[in-house]
Parts: sequence; structure tokens; C-alpha cells
Amino acid sequence: MQFIAAKLLVNPDIFMIFFNSLTNVRYKRLIAESNFFCCSPLPTNHRMEPPTPPSIFIDLSHTIMHGLVTYKGLPAPLICDYLSREASRSKYEAGTEFQIGKIEMVANTGTYLDSPFHRFAHGKDLSELELAALVDLPGLVIRRPFSQSLAVEQAHLQPFAGLIRGRAVLVNTGWDQHWNTEWYYDQHPYLTAGAAQFLLEAGAKLVGIDSHNIDDTTGNRRPVHTILLGADIPIVEHLCHLSALPETGFTFTAVPPKFQGVGTFPVRAFAKVRK
Repeated sequence: MQFIAAKLLVNPDIFMIFFNSLTNVRYKRLIAESNFFCCSPLPTNHRMEPPTPPSIFIDLSHTIMHGLVTYKGLPAPLICDYLSREASRSKYEAGTEFQIGKIEMVANTGTYLDSPFHRFAHGKDLSELELAALVDLPGLVIRRPFSQSLAVEQAHLQPFAGLIRGRAVLVNTGWDQHWNTEWYYDQHPYLTAGAAQFLLEAGAKLVGIDSHNIDDTTGNRRPVHTILLGADIPIVEHLCHLSALPETGFTFTAVPPKFQGVGTFPVRAFAKVRK
């Protein structure tokens, strides 16, 4: 109790609020008779820190489950027990059990992040990415519904030119509504090469999309991956729930495990939105 009072006595007004709120008479008498009651006013140059505004978290990742097909032609993940709870019971005292899971999957599963190594042999792999490039990035959502056009072009990004620098730019097409259906894999929204070059020159720090691929997959060219990853700009594909985000006023985080020699891996992508 003395420690709490000492902390509050820095400001006499705050201390009196605390003192008057006490219901225990013994505590009141002990504090009143102690030297903690005497204190000096705060210095005139003292400034109390403003309270941190509350935030909410929005999950932007799809759930990975056994048998999920993210990309046609790539195997679905195998998720099972390596050590089941039943088998573990013989190893521990009565009432104690554990599960150790086993996962077999390709790196391009679920919501995942591409590092430069995904496209370039000498690019940074996941272990070489700086956390500052992935965590609490100021975010910008650019909305271009797939019902208006599948191609997201430079002209659609141009109105946001002054907001892009230093931000995670998330392209909200609404295609995530087709996730885990036959519709998801073909004729999906994508960025054009011109749009990618514009984001590079405008200073984007990371680019994400809620679609099957950030490139047009009807051919064998991948200019958006080439442009962005060639400039060390990470890409996050298969995002979801971008419609729940404001245009700005949030931060974006997407961190993969620290694998060496791997260019892509699932992430738990999320936004922190100021209320």
C-alpha cells in the first residue's frame, strides 16, 4: 500500500482521489500518518503522457487445414499426429498427455509471403528479411472490386500516389469470397506490370492482395513478382477480410518463420486498427 501511495503522491490531486476512494479505515489512517502524505506539486514543465488509444486486431489470414488446396497442381497439406494424445499417455504420469503434430506441405499454402528468393536465386530468403519490413507497417487499402475489372492498373492506383510511400499497400478486390471453391483458381484479379512499377516508384514497402495470385496467371509471364521482389518489396498473397479495414489508420503485420533457403511460407497476417 505504501508503494502505491508513493507513486500517486507525485501529484497531490491524484493522491486525494485515491485516498478518498479507500474504504478500509485502517489503510487510510496508516497513509495519513505516514510521510507519504507530504509532497510537492508537479514541476511546471511536467507533461503527462496521453493515454494510448485502444486498438482492435483483424485477422487477414485464411485457415490452413488438412487437404486444403491453395494452388491447383500443388499438393495439399498433410496434417496429422506424430505423437497422439493416446500414445503419449504411456510416457507420462496419470492424467498427463500431449499432442505433437506433423505437417507435410509445400511453402505456397494458405496466406503466404514471398521474399525475393522466391523469384531470384540470389535474393533474400525468409531468414534474411528484416522484421522492420514486416511488422507494424503503416497500411493503405486500395479497393478495386473484381466485378469492375480483373486487372488492377496504374490508373486505379494513381489517386493514392501521395499515400503510398513507406506503407504496406493492400489491394482489396473481394476475390477472397471465392476461397476454397472452384471459382478461386481461374480468372482471378491481378496487378498489371504498370501497376507494380508505379507502386515501386511510389515507395511501397510491401504489397498484398486478396486474390489467387498478384500476377496474371493466364500466361507464363510474372512481371509483378519480378518488379516487386527485384526491388526487395515483399508480396503477400491470398489475404482475406480486407473489406473490414479502413483505407488508412491501421498497421499491417505478416511474419513468416525464419527459414534459410526458403522464399515463401504461410504467415499470420493481421491489422491493428486504431479505434
